Amino acid sequence: MMMEFKLPEVGENITSGTVVSIAVKTGDAIKEGQDLLELETDKASLPVPAPCDGVIKEILIKEGDEVQIGAVIMKIEAGATAAAPKAEEKPAKPEKKETKVESKPAPAPKAEPKAQPASTPTTSTKTNETIPAASKSVPAAPSVRRLARELGIEIASVPGTGPGGRISEKDVKAFVKGIVGSGGGAIVGGGIPSKPLPDFSKFGEVNREKMSKIRQVTKDHMAFCWNTIPHVTQFDKADITDLEKMRKKYSKPDRKLTITPFLLKVMASALKNFPQFNASIDAANNEIIYKKYFNIGVAVDTDRGLLVPVIRNVDQKSVLELTDELTEMAGRARDKKTGLDELQGGSMTLTNLGGIGGTAFTPIVNWPEVCILGVSRGGYEPRYENGHFTPRLMLPLSLSYDHRLIDGADAARFLRWICEAIEQPFLMELDK
Repeated sequence: MMMEFKLPEVGENITSGTVVSIAVKTGDAIKEGQDLLELETDKASLPVPAPCDGVIKEILIKEGDEVQIGAVIMKIEAGATAAAPKAEEKPAKPEKKETKVESKPAPAPKAEPKAQPASTPTTSTKTNETIPAASKSVPAAPSVRRLARELGIEIASVPGTGPGGRISEKDVKAFVKGIVGSGGGAIVGGGIPSKPLPDFSKFGEVNREKMSKIRQVTKDHMAFCWNTIPHVTQFDKADITDLEKMRKKYSKPDRKLTITPFLLKVMASALKNFPQFNASIDAANNEIIYKKYFNIGVAVDTDRGLLVPVIRNVDQKSVLELTDELTEMAGRARDKKTGLDELQGGSMTLTNLGGIGGTAFTPIVNWPEVCILGVSRGGYEPRYENGHFTPRLMLPLSLSYDHRLIDGADAARFLRWICEAIEQPFLMELDK
């Protein structure tokens, strides 16, 4: 039986994805659950499994295509005897060249989808070149997109309340009202149309390259965070001389301790003591949402861009448990195995650039969170103690926060609390 395989739903509010790689070709026998392709959507790369046993008869997509959820991507001959044609093809090839005209010339079907309505979703990016990349896959009517442009916001930033996340004019107006009513931050884009770029080729050789899905999402999310949240950054330094001695003492070749798990434990304790930092703002209803869980996102640098997997229930885990989870989590992120659920539900974010360098920086708050802690490279500094100077290992910390909810004095107290807790490492639980 011939079936049209449509791109299945891969996550909540996900409407499309970019085809990173295709693992099969026309004529291949497949098994149910076998990975057919890799799809990059938002901040995760996900495998798309086969829905049944059978044979691939036609592939309607190619690598690099942006495909809508529900679009037909392959045609599969399903059934218990579907694997048989693979064995028959070899002896029958010379005799059945003429009878297999429809299945053999793979290039022909690739050209047809452009003109066929059934495969229109797979080529939507080519027929909508005037729409910004971030909004091509957003379900919204042209009138709604026009309203968003007139109000100076990116349609992709508006949460849709309709079926499948579809955005209505009411959603756009509610979104704008929430931003303006909160008194914090300008509308995304500031209502100012972007200026056209100059022709750089006049000055020398250039090369254009399409942004990856992750880079597109990062671009839009960072712009939204910056424009929505009135940022302030508080700086301080923690004396980690004793912590460094403890770290080296308990670090082993098969379990290398870093500063990160210690910071996670301290951050979870700080959030318990300062609940306004473990919160989110509901601007539309003028409410504060206080969270009773302590999940912390950790920024991971990958070859595809920045990912922020979330470690859950940090307050319930020991330093050694967090060390193991961090190692596994970073490996999954770099191997493109991070699931969408692993990127959600954070209370606060930690971004550590200490391994690269720098003395301070201003991290951008990861909305809908209200604060983020940045870590720079530690270094020895002279500290005056007991009548003389002694070298102490100091760690620079940068706390960015949402000034709509957090006052400067509270931020200073919060960061100082973190510093003082780090300076007492023996109070931390290494293992249960």
